[in-house]
Amino acid sequence: MLTKTVSAIVEYCMRHARAVVALCLLLGLVCGLYAVRHFKINSDTNALLSSKLEWRQHELAFEAAFPRLKQLTVVVEAPTPELTAAATAELADALKKYPEQFQNVANIGGAAFFARNGLLFLPLDALRKNLDGLVQAEPLIEDLYADQSLRGLVTGLEDVLLGLNGDHIKLDDLARPFGAIAASLENVQAGHLASFSWRAIAQGRPATASELRGFIELVPKMDFNAVQPGQESSDRLRAIAATITPKYQASIRLTGSVAMADEEFGTIKENALRNGLVTAAIVLFILWRALRSGRLIGAVFINLIVGLAITAAIGLWLVGAFSLLSVYFFVLFVGIGVDFGIQLAVRYRAERHEIDNVGEAMRRAGLHIAAPLTLAGLATAAGFLSFLPTAYKGLSELGLIAGIGMLIAYAISMTMLPALIVLFNPPGEPEPLGYAALAPVDAFLAKHRKVIIGGTALVVIAGLPLLHGLHFDFNPINLRDPHTEAVATYLELSRDPSTDVNAIQVLAPSLEQANVIAARAAQLPLVAHAQTMTSFIPAQQDEKLPLLAEAAKALNPAFDAKDGPTPPTDAENVEALNEAASRLDEAADDPHSESQQAGIAASKRLSAALSALAAGPEALRTQAQDVMVAPLRTGLESLRTALQAERVTIASLPPELVREWLTPDGRARVSIGPREDPGDNEAMRRFAREVLKVEPTATEGPISVLEAGDMVVRAFIEAGALAMLSIAILLWLVLQRLSDVLLTLIPLVLAGVVTLQLTVLLGMPLNFANIIALPLLLGVGVAFKIYYIMAWREGQTDLLQTSLTRAVIFSAMTTATAFGSLWFSSHPGTSSMGKLLALSLICTLAAAVLFQPILMGKPRVAPPAAN
Repeated sequence: MLTKTVSAIVEYCMRHARAVVALCLLLGLVCGLYAVRHFKINSDTNALLSSKLEWRQHELAFEAAFPRLKQLTVVVEAPTPELTAAATAELADALKKYPEQFQNVANIGGAAFFARNGLLFLPLDALRKNLDGLVQAEPLIEDLYADQSLRGLVTGLEDVLLGLNGDHIKLDDLARPFGAIAASLENVQAGHLASFSWRAIAQGRPATASELRGFIELVPKMDFNAVQPGQESSDRLRAIAATITPKYQASIRLTGSVAMADEEFGTIKENALRNGLVTAAIVLFILWRALRSGRLIGAVFINLIVGLAITAAIGLWLVGAFSLLSVYFFVLFVGIGVDFGIQLAVRYRAERHEIDNVGEAMRRAGLHIAAPLTLAGLATAAGFLSFLPTAYKGLSELGLIAGIGMLIAYAISMTMLPALIVLFNPPGEPEPLGYAALAPVDAFLAKHRKVIIGGTALVVIAGLPLLHGLHFDFNPINLRDPHTEAVATYLELSRDPSTDVNAIQVLAPSLEQANVIAARAAQLPLVAHAQTMTSFIPAQQDEKLPLLAEAAKALNPAFDAKDGPTPPTDAENVEALNEAASRLDEAADDPHSESQQAGIAASKRLSAALSALAAGPEALRTQAQDVMVAPLRTGLESLRTALQAERVTIASLPPELVREWLTPDGRARVSIGPREDPGDNEAMRRFAREVLKVEPTATEGPISVLEAGDMVVRAFIEAGALAMLSIAILLWLVLQRLSDVLLTLIPLVLAGVVTLQLTVLLGMPLNFANIIALPLLLGVGVAFKIYYIMAWREGQTDLLQTSLTRAVIFSAMTTATAFGSLWFSSHPGTSSMGKLLALSLICTLAAAVLFQPILMGKPRVAPPAAN
C-alpha cells in the first residue's frame, strides 16, 4: 500500500509536472519572502534553557533581584593605582550621563565609602603600625602638602636625607624609592610615557596586578534581534572611554556575559559568507560527480532551495526567532535533506540506463525508491522530533524545526523533484552506475562474513572500557576563543582570588538569614569566605576609631595649608633640584654609607636625574612636576579623607553598596568564594556540589555550569533514547520483522559506540556544542541503514556494486561537506561540533556500507531477474 500510494503521487506529479513545479516554486518564493522579512535570531543564550527547571528558577530569581551582576564589566588599567582610580572614576561618571544606554553604573571599589573608611578594614595591629609610621612622618607630610611642586618634593627629599644623619634610616632603605623616582624622571627626559605611584612607595612594594585594575559594572542596552545584542552599547562605551583614558595612560577591556556573548557570536559569523560559498561550491561539485548531468544537478539544487525556504518559514512561524542552536537547522537540512534528492536522482539514472525514456525511468525509480525513501524520511523526522520533550529548550526547538524540515525535504523530493526531472529531461545514461570494481570486495566480505562480524564485535567489545574515559567538558568558556578580549580578560580575572569571578550566590529572604547562611557556608572545607552586606561593617571599631582620631589630631596641622609658601618660579625649582642633587651626592659619599652599595647607586642615579632635569628646558620640568605631583596630591587627599573615618553601621552604608547586597523588599545576597583553584573545572564542580548540599537554592558561578551541563547531558540521553525507541517502533510497523529491525539498528548502535570510543582515543571531549552530533548520527545513520535493509528485502545482492552504494557514498559526501564546514569555523565550539559530526559520519558510513551488508547475509528472496 505504501509503495502504491507514493508511486501514484510520483506519477501524478510527473503528469502535471508544469503545474506542480509552478505551485512549488510559488510556495517556495512566498515562504522565502516570509523568512527574509521575519528572520530573527534570539541571541540570548538564556533562551536555550527552560525556565521551568528548579535550578533555572533559582537563577532567574537571583538575576531579577540583582540584574547588574551578570552583565558588562569594564576593566580599567593604568600604570599606577592613582591613575587607575582617577580614570575609573571619571569614566564611571561619564557613563552615568547616558542612562538610556547604560544603567546601574557602579564604580566597584572606588566608592567614597571605601575611600573614607578603608583604614577601618585593616587588622588592628596593621592599622596601629601604619598610623604610627604616618605620625612619625608628619614633618614630611606637612612639607609635601604645603608645597605641591618640584620644590616641595625636593624639600621632602631633604627631610628624608636628614633621617640619615639621625640614624633613623639607612641609605639602602631608600634604594627602591630613589630608584623609582629616578626612573620616572629619566622617562620624562627621554620623551617616554612616565608615571609615578606614591602609594607603591608608601607600601614599600610595587603595585600588584589587582591594584592596577579598576572595575565598572553596568547593564547595557541590549538588542536581541541583532546577532551581537550588546555591540552597539559596547561601541558607544569604547568611544566615550577614548576621550578619557589617554590622559591617564589607561586602557579598558570589556568582559562579562554580554561582552563574551557578543564576541562569541562575532566569531561564529566571521567568514560565514565565505565558508558558505565554499561549501555550496563543494556540494555542487559532489553533485556533479554523483549525477554527471547539469540538468539533474539543477533539479536537485532547486528542490533543495525550495525545501529550505519552506522549512525556514515554518520554523520562524512556530518559534518566532531562531535560537543559537536551532539556527543550525540550515546545515542539517543541506546535509541530510539533500540525501533524499540524491537517492531519487541516482536511482533515476540507474533506471535510465536500462530504459531510454525519461518518464518510464522516473516511474520505475519512484516505484523502487518509494518505500525506502518514505521510511527513511519518517525515521529521520521521528529521530529529530524526539528532541521535543527534553528540558533543553534550544535542542527542543532544533528538533522541531529539523524534524519538520525532514518531512518537507521528503515531500518536496517525491513531488517537485520528479516533475523537475521530467521537465528538464536529462540525457540518457550510456554506462551502468554501480561500482563493478568492488566485486572482489563484495566477494571477500561474503566469504569471510562470520570472521568479520565476530572480529568487529570483539574489537568493539574490547574497546568498551574506553568509555570510562569519556569526558564531558562542562566549562562553557572552553567553547570560546581564549584569545578574544572578553574571554582572555575573564580567564585572567578568574585566576585572581580577589575578584570572586567564580563565587556562588544565594538569595536569602532577609539579611539576618543571609548572615546565618554565610556563617554556615564559611565552615565548609572548600569555601574560602562567605560575604553578606554585614561583611562591610568593620570589626573592632571600638578599638580602631580612637587610634584614627588620635592620628588625625596629630596629622591635622600637616594638612593646614594656610601658611604654605607661594608657588615657586622655574628658577626656584632649578635651584631646589640642584641643591637636592648636591645633597644626594653628599649622602652617597658619606663614609658611613660605604657598605650600602644599593643605596649609593640609587642616590647617584637620582642625583644625575635631578641635575639633568635642572639643566633641561622649563617644559621638561613642568612635565616632571605633573608626573610626580598629581599622584601625590591624590594620595595626600586620600590620606586626609581616610583619617576622618566614622563608625560604620548598616544604616550608614551607601545606597549604591546596599543595592548590591539588599533588594528593596529586604531580600539579601550571600556571596560564597571557592578555596581551590578557580581555573580547575573539577575543583569548581566539587565546590558547587558541596555548597548545594547545605544550600539547595544556591545559584550562579560553578552551580550554573554544573546544573546546565547535567541538564544538557540528560537532555541528549533522553533525546537519543526517545529517538531510538521511535525509530524502532516505526521500523517495526513497516518492516513487520523483529530481526529486520535489529539488522537496521545494530549497525546504528555500533556506529555510535565506535564514535564515542574514537573520541576518547583522539582526546576529543564532549561539550555543550559537539554533543549535538550524537543524536544527529541517528538521523543520518538510520536513513543509510534503511536503504540497505529495503534493498536486501527486495533480494538485491552484492550491494557494494549497486547504484545504491553510489547514492549513499555521495550523499554522505554532501553531508560531510555541510557538517565539515563547521570544522573550519574560528569559533572553538562550532569547530568541535564539525569535528565530531565528521567523525560520526565516517563511522556511520562504514557501518552502513561495509558492516550492514555482511550482517544481513544472503537475501531471503531470490534476487530480481536481470532485464
